[in-house]
Amino acid sequence: MKKLVLLITFICVTTSSNAQINEVGLFIGGSNYIGDIGPEYYINPNNIMGGVIYKWNMNPRISLRGTFTYAAIMSDDKNATNRERYFRGIGFKNSIKELAVGIEFNYFNYNLDDYKNTYTPYLLLEFAAFNYNVVVAETAPLQYQYGSKTSFAIPFGIGYKTKLFQDFAIAFELRARYTFVDDIDYNNNNIKSLTFGNPNSNDWYILSGISLVYTFGRPACYSSPF
Repeated sequence: MKKLVLLITFICVTTSSNAQINEVGLFIGGSNYIGDIGPEYYINPNNIMGGVIYKWNMNPRISLRGTFTYAAIMSDDKNATNRERYFRGIGFKNSIKELAVGIEFNYFNYNLDDYKNTYTPYLLLEFAAFNYNVVVAETAPLQYQYGSKTSFAIPFGIGYKTKLFQDFAIAFELRARYTFVDDIDYNNNNIKSLTFGNPNSNDWYILSGISLVYTFGRPACYSSPF
């Protein structure tokens, strides 16, 4: 029994001395919308987004993470490849404030303190709540009253991260958001001038960019299950 306790203690000490459990940082990049207005390209960043990120590394392959993101969203039919949209001539601007939590799965073991494991591609699964502007009433022809609305999205994504220097890492990430709403572009079936597109097709938005994170903190016993 004494030997077992010593063995577990040794494993915990050696693994914790080579693993950092917390990551915090900033990210910046581009955003784009996919819906009933403008071009239909899924990856087409045409506005800015940015935010903050925190990760808790459960082990070298799995991290829990939370992000807060601000994204400007816009699209215009004048940029559409679809001729019907192009001649329709609708455009809009909106903004999204998003809070997301999820899991990051590393393809390889990842540990900045081990030179063999300082880079990896990864997959991302999340759940997100986001707030944005909507039209609530038409006060005069083509004059609208705006409000805000909160809804939910199912985000998923891919990325690649690597050590930059010391305890800093950089990541390149693409995150797609499928929403449960069709009014990010101000579509409103109760207002004739704002009724357009396919009412059975919900809106998407895409976030693509770069993050810079600082790693710190050491767990009591940190080991990989793989």
